[in-house]
Amino acid sequence: QVQLVESGGGLVQPGGSLRLSCAASGTIFSPFVMGWYRQAPGKQRELVASITASGSTTYADSVKGRFTISRDNAKNTVYLQMNSLKPEDTAVYYCNGYPPHSSWKDPPLNWGQGTQVTVSS
Repeated sequence: QVQLVESGGGLVQPGGSLRLSCAASGTIFSPFVMGWYRQAPGKQRELVASITASGSTTYADSVKGRFTISRDNAKNTVYLQMNSLKPEDTAVYYCNGYPPHSSWKDPPLNWGQGTQVTVSS
């Protein structure tokens, strides 16, 4: 079974930066669209950013211009560079993947533990 492990979260002040990493135990990122999700208390999980095997990206409007998703297929790792962080970005961040032409809303892989991002002064 594929294991996803997120890391890189922490406590930062508004305007600060963090770089999240997601490592997979198997070779799954290459053919999959990979996404970063987040879930804040009392809210549904949302897709923050996605990246295809060829490098095409999408971003939620709330993070455009501030977040950058990237992937290293050879290392089975996906990254999320987060700049100009805001308190509204506070959430648990998760990664997951899905085959092309499938829905991001129900990825087939098991969710990892996520990594906590807290933006506060």
